[in-house]
Amino acid sequence: MSWARPAGAAATLAIVVWRLGAGPFLDGVRAVDGRALAAAAAIGLLTTVCCAWRWTTVARGLGVRLSLPVAVAAYYRSLFLNLTLPGGVVGDVHRGVSHGRDVDDVGRGLPVRSSMPLVAVALVATLIGAVLVGRVRPRGGRSRWARLRSAMAGDVRDGLLTRRALPAIVLTSAVVVIGHAVTLLIAARTAGTTAPLSRMLPLALLAMMAMVLPSVAGWGPREGATAWVFGAAGLGAGQGVATAVVYGVMVLVASLPGAVVLVAVWLRRARPAVQREPLPARIRVVSRSEGAADA
Repeated sequence: MSWARPAGAAATLAIVVWRLGAGPFLDGVRAVDGRALAAAAAIGLLTTVCCAWRWTTVARGLGVRLSLPVAVAAYYRSLFLNLTLPGGVVGDVHRGVSHGRDVDDVGRGLPVRSSMPLVAVALVATLIGAVLVGRVRPRGGRSRWARLRSAMAGDVRDGLLTRRALPAIVLTSAVVVIGHAVTLLIAARTAGTTAPLSRMLPLALLAMMAMVLPSVAGWGPREGATAWVFGAAGLGAGQGVATAVVYGVMVLVASLPGAVVLVAVWLRRARPAVQREPLPARIRVVSRSEGAADA
Protein backbone atom coordinates (compact mmCIF):
# COMPACT_ATOMS: atom_id res chain seq x y z
CA MET A 1 0.00 0.00 0.00
CA SER A 2 2.96 2.32 -0.46
CA TRP A 3 1.14 3.88 -3.41
CA ALA A 4 -1.87 4.92 -1.32
CA ARG A 5 -0.35 8.02 0.27
CA PRO A 6 0.96 9.68 -2.91
CA ALA A 7 -2.27 8.67 -4.60
CA GLY A 8 -4.20 10.49 -1.87
CA ALA A 9 -2.06 13.60 -2.41
CA ALA A 10 -2.66 13.44 -6.17
CA ALA A 11 -6.39 13.04 -5.58
CA THR A 12 -6.38 16.10 -3.31
CA LEU A 13 -4.65 18.14 -5.99
CA ALA A 14 -7.07 16.88 -8.64
CA ILE A 15 -10.06 17.88 -6.51
CA VAL A 16 -8.66 21.38 -6.02
CA VAL A 17 -8.13 21.76 -9.78
CA TRP A 18 -11.61 20.39 -10.47
CA ARG A 19 -13.30 22.77 -8.03
CA LEU A 20 -11.26 25.94 -8.70
CA GLY A 21 -9.79 25.41 -12.15
CA ALA A 22 -6.26 26.14 -13.29
CA GLY A 23 -6.62 29.92 -12.85
CA PRO A 24 -5.31 30.17 -9.26
CA PHE A 25 -2.29 28.04 -10.17
CA LEU A 26 -1.42 30.26 -13.13
CA ASP A 27 -1.99 33.37 -11.02
CA GLY A 28 0.44 32.06 -8.42
CA VAL A 29 3.16 31.34 -10.97
CA ARG A 30 2.76 34.79 -12.55
CA ALA A 31 2.90 36.51 -9.16
CA VAL A 32 6.37 35.21 -8.24
CA ASP A 33 9.03 37.92 -8.42
CA GLY A 34 12.70 38.33 -7.67
CA ARG A 35 12.20 39.82 -4.23
CA ALA A 36 10.15 36.84 -3.09
CA LEU A 37 12.74 34.40 -4.43
CA ALA A 38 15.61 36.28 -2.78
CA ALA A 39 13.75 36.29 0.55
CA ALA A 40 13.05 32.57 0.20
CA ALA A 41 16.73 31.84 -0.47
CA ALA A 42 17.86 33.83 2.58
CA ILE A 43 15.27 32.29 4.89
CA GLY A 44 16.00 28.86 3.43
CA LEU A 45 19.68 29.23 4.25
CA LEU A 46 18.86 30.15 7.86
CA THR A 47 16.39 27.31 8.37
CA THR A 48 18.67 24.77 6.68
CA VAL A 49 21.61 25.69 8.90
CA CYS A 50 19.33 25.42 11.95
CA CYS A 51 18.10 21.99 10.82
CA ALA A 52 21.67 20.86 10.27
CA TRP A 53 22.70 22.16 13.67
CA ARG A 54 19.81 20.27 15.27
CA TRP A 55 20.84 17.12 13.44
CA THR A 56 24.48 17.38 14.56
CA THR A 57 23.35 17.99 18.13
CA VAL A 58 21.25 14.83 18.16
CA ALA A 59 23.98 12.83 16.43
CA ARG A 60 26.57 14.01 18.95
CA GLY A 61 24.34 12.90 21.81
CA LEU A 62 24.20 9.43 20.27
CA GLY A 63 27.94 9.30 19.78
CA VAL A 64 27.74 9.62 15.98
CA ARG A 65 30.20 11.93 14.25
CA LEU A 66 28.73 14.54 11.89
CA SER A 67 30.21 17.93 11.00
CA LEU A 68 28.03 20.99 10.42
CA PRO A 69 29.16 21.63 6.79
CA VAL A 70 28.42 18.02 5.86
CA ALA A 71 25.03 18.24 7.58
CA VAL A 72 24.13 21.47 5.76
CA ALA A 73 24.99 19.95 2.38
CA ALA A 74 23.02 16.79 3.19
CA TYR A 75 20.01 18.84 4.30
CA TYR A 76 20.01 20.89 1.12
CA ARG A 77 20.16 17.68 -0.89
CA SER A 78 17.27 16.13 1.05
CA LEU A 79 15.15 19.27 0.65
CA PHE A 80 15.66 19.24 -3.10
CA LEU A 81 14.76 15.55 -3.33
CA ASN A 82 11.67 16.05 -1.15
CA LEU A 83 10.45 18.79 -3.48
CA THR A 84 11.13 16.95 -6.72
CA LEU A 85 10.24 13.32 -5.99
CA PRO A 86 6.90 11.75 -4.98
CA GLY A 87 6.19 11.10 -1.33
CA GLY A 88 7.73 14.19 0.21
CA VAL A 89 10.11 12.22 2.46
CA VAL A 90 12.46 10.54 -0.01
CA GLY A 91 15.17 13.09 0.69
CA ASP A 92 14.95 12.58 4.44
CA VAL A 93 15.18 8.82 4.06
CA HIS A 94 18.14 9.19 1.70
CA ARG A 95 19.85 11.58 4.12
CA GLY A 96 19.41 9.29 7.10
CA VAL A 97 20.50 6.14 5.28
CA SER A 98 23.52 7.87 3.71
CA HIS A 99 24.66 9.18 7.06
CA GLY A 100 24.14 5.77 8.64
CA ARG A 101 26.28 4.13 5.97
CA ASP A 102 28.99 6.75 6.40
CA VAL A 103 29.26 5.94 10.10
CA ASP A 104 28.54 2.19 9.68
CA ASP A 105 25.34 2.45 11.72
CA VAL A 106 22.23 2.92 9.54
CA GLY A 107 19.95 2.58 12.56
CA ARG A 108 21.29 5.85 13.95
CA GLY A 109 21.13 7.86 10.75
CA LEU A 110 18.22 9.72 12.36
CA PRO A 111 16.31 11.45 9.56
CA VAL A 112 14.76 14.51 11.22
CA ARG A 113 12.06 16.19 9.14
CA SER A 114 13.28 19.61 8.12
CA SER A 115 9.86 21.13 7.58
CA MET A 116 8.05 19.75 10.64
CA PRO A 117 5.79 22.54 11.96
CA LEU A 118 4.65 20.49 14.94
CA VAL A 119 8.05 20.27 16.58
CA ALA A 120 6.76 21.51 19.91
CA VAL A 121 4.05 18.85 19.97
CA ALA A 122 6.59 16.22 18.98
CA LEU A 123 8.92 17.25 21.79
CA VAL A 124 6.12 17.09 24.34
CA ALA A 125 5.10 13.67 23.05
CA THR A 126 8.72 12.55 23.22
CA LEU A 127 9.02 13.70 26.83
CA ILE A 128 5.80 11.93 27.83
CA GLY A 129 6.79 8.79 25.93
CA ALA A 130 10.22 8.74 27.54
CA VAL A 131 8.69 9.02 31.00
CA LEU A 132 6.18 6.26 30.29
CA VAL A 133 8.80 3.97 28.78
CA GLY A 134 11.04 4.60 31.75
CA ARG A 135 8.29 3.64 34.19
CA VAL A 136 6.98 0.55 32.44
CA ARG A 137 8.84 -2.63 33.28
CA PRO A 138 8.32 -5.79 31.25
CA ARG A 139 7.00 -8.83 33.10
CA GLY A 140 8.64 -12.18 32.83
CA GLY A 141 11.86 -11.43 31.01
CA ARG A 142 13.00 -9.12 28.26
CA SER A 143 11.02 -9.61 25.07
CA ARG A 144 12.04 -8.19 21.70
CA TRP A 145 9.51 -5.39 22.16
CA ALA A 146 10.93 -4.59 25.58
CA ARG A 147 14.46 -4.43 24.19
CA LEU A 148 13.24 -2.16 21.38
CA ARG A 149 11.53 0.15 23.87
CA SER A 150 14.64 0.25 25.99
CA ALA A 151 16.83 1.12 23.00
CA MET A 152 14.41 3.83 21.85
CA ALA A 153 14.23 5.31 25.33
CA GLY A 154 18.02 5.35 25.54
CA ASP A 155 18.35 7.10 22.17
CA VAL A 156 15.73 9.68 23.12
CA ARG A 157 17.40 10.30 26.46
CA ASP A 158 20.92 10.55 25.06
CA GLY A 159 20.06 12.38 21.84
CA LEU A 160 17.24 14.75 22.86
CA LEU A 161 16.83 15.16 26.58
CA THR A 162 20.29 16.13 27.77
CA ARG A 163 20.95 19.57 29.20
CA ARG A 164 23.19 20.36 26.28
CA ALA A 165 20.97 19.05 23.49
CA LEU A 166 17.44 20.04 24.49
CA PRO A 167 17.89 23.86 24.45
CA ALA A 168 19.59 23.71 21.05
CA ILE A 169 16.87 21.46 19.64
CA VAL A 170 14.07 23.68 20.93
CA LEU A 171 15.77 26.86 19.67
CA THR A 172 16.56 25.55 16.20
CA SER A 173 13.12 23.98 15.83
CA ALA A 174 11.47 27.27 16.77
CA VAL A 175 13.57 29.15 14.21
CA VAL A 176 12.67 26.60 11.53
CA VAL A 177 8.94 26.90 12.24
CA ILE A 178 9.12 30.71 12.25
CA GLY A 179 11.12 30.67 9.02
CA HIS A 180 8.54 28.55 7.21
CA ALA A 181 5.71 30.70 8.56
CA VAL A 182 7.42 33.89 7.38
CA THR A 183 8.00 32.34 3.96
CA LEU A 184 4.30 31.50 3.69
CA LEU A 185 3.34 35.01 4.75
CA ILE A 186 5.62 36.47 2.09
CA ALA A 187 4.02 34.14 -0.44
CA ALA A 188 0.57 35.37 0.58
CA ARG A 189 1.61 39.00 0.16
CA THR A 190 3.22 38.20 -3.20
CA ALA A 191 0.01 36.52 -4.33
CA GLY A 192 -1.96 39.67 -3.50
CA THR A 193 -3.40 38.97 -0.04
CA THR A 194 -3.72 42.18 1.96
CA ALA A 195 -5.16 40.82 5.22
CA PRO A 196 -3.37 41.98 8.40
CA LEU A 197 -0.59 39.90 9.91
CA SER A 198 -2.64 39.07 13.01
CA ARG A 199 -5.18 37.39 10.76
CA MET A 200 -2.71 35.73 8.43
CA LEU A 201 -0.39 34.12 10.97
CA PRO A 202 -2.93 31.59 12.34
CA LEU A 203 -3.87 30.67 8.77
CA ALA A 204 -0.21 30.12 7.90
CA LEU A 205 0.30 27.84 10.90
CA LEU A 206 -2.81 25.82 10.04
CA ALA A 207 -1.69 25.43 6.43
CA MET A 208 1.77 24.35 7.55
CA MET A 209 0.28 21.46 9.52
CA ALA A 210 -0.80 19.87 6.24
CA MET A 211 2.67 20.18 4.71
CA VAL A 212 3.95 17.22 6.73
CA LEU A 213 1.51 14.90 4.95
CA PRO A 214 2.68 12.75 2.01
CA SER A 215 2.66 14.73 -1.21
CA VAL A 216 3.55 14.56 -4.86
CA ALA A 217 6.82 16.50 -4.95
CA GLY A 218 5.39 18.90 -2.38
CA TRP A 219 2.04 19.32 -4.12
CA GLY A 220 -1.38 18.16 -2.97
CA PRO A 221 -2.12 18.61 0.76
CA ARG A 222 -0.50 22.07 0.74
CA GLU A 223 -2.88 23.39 -1.91
CA GLY A 224 -5.88 21.68 -0.36
CA ALA A 225 -5.13 23.05 3.11
CA THR A 226 -4.48 26.63 1.97
CA ALA A 227 -7.65 26.60 -0.14
CA TRP A 228 -9.65 25.42 2.85
CA VAL A 229 -8.21 27.81 5.48
CA PHE A 230 -8.29 30.84 3.19
CA GLY A 231 -11.84 30.03 2.14
CA ALA A 232 -12.95 29.54 5.75
CA ALA A 233 -11.40 32.88 6.69
CA GLY A 234 -13.27 34.69 3.91
CA LEU A 235 -10.16 35.37 1.82
CA GLY A 236 -11.15 33.07 -1.02
CA ALA A 237 -10.07 29.51 -1.75
CA GLY A 238 -8.51 30.61 -5.03
CA GLN A 239 -6.33 33.09 -3.18
CA GLY A 240 -5.20 30.30 -0.89
CA VAL A 241 -4.20 28.12 -3.84
CA ALA A 242 -2.29 31.01 -5.44
CA THR A 243 -0.46 31.51 -2.14
CA ALA A 244 0.42 27.83 -2.00
CA VAL A 245 1.76 27.93 -5.57
CA VAL A 246 3.94 30.97 -4.81
CA TYR A 247 5.20 29.22 -1.67
CA GLY A 248 5.98 26.07 -3.65
CA VAL A 249 8.01 27.98 -6.22
CA MET A 250 9.83 29.90 -3.48
CA VAL A 251 10.90 26.83 -1.53
CA LEU A 252 11.88 24.99 -4.71
CA VAL A 253 14.20 27.82 -5.71
CA ALA A 254 15.57 27.98 -2.15
CA SER A 255 16.40 24.25 -2.34
CA LEU A 256 18.41 24.50 -5.58
CA PRO A 257 21.76 24.30 -3.72
CA GLY A 258 20.72 20.72 -3.07
CA ALA A 259 20.84 20.07 -6.82
CA VAL A 260 24.41 21.40 -6.84
CA VAL A 261 25.28 18.99 -4.02
CA LEU A 262 23.76 16.08 -5.96
CA VAL A 263 25.75 16.92 -9.08
CA ALA A 264 28.96 17.34 -7.07
CA VAL A 265 28.51 13.97 -5.38
CA TRP A 266 27.71 12.30 -8.71
CA LEU A 267 30.81 13.78 -10.35
CA ARG A 268 32.99 12.71 -7.46
CA ARG A 269 31.72 9.13 -7.65
CA ALA A 270 31.96 9.04 -11.44
CA ARG A 271 35.56 10.27 -11.49
CA PRO A 272 37.85 7.24 -11.87
CA ALA A 273 40.42 6.74 -9.17
CA VAL A 274 43.95 7.62 -10.24
CA GLN A 275 46.18 4.60 -9.78
CA ARG A 276 49.92 4.56 -10.23
CA GLU A 277 51.07 2.15 -12.93
CA PRO A 278 53.39 -0.55 -11.57
CA LEU A 279 56.89 -0.64 -12.99
CA PRO A 280 57.58 -3.35 -15.56
CA ALA A 281 59.22 -6.45 -14.13
CA ARG A 282 62.42 -5.96 -16.17
CA ILE A 283 62.97 -2.49 -14.81
CA ARG A 284 62.43 -3.67 -11.26
CA VAL A 285 65.00 -6.44 -11.67
CA VAL A 286 67.55 -4.07 -13.16
CA SER A 287 67.03 -1.62 -10.37
CA ARG A 288 67.62 -4.30 -7.74
CA SER A 289 70.77 -5.57 -9.49
CA GLU A 290 72.16 -2.08 -9.80
CA GLY A 291 71.50 -1.50 -6.14
CA ALA A 292 73.33 -4.71 -5.28
CA ALA A 293 76.30 -3.73 -7.49
CA ASP A 294 76.55 -0.34 -5.84
CA ALA A 295 76.65 -2.02 -2.48
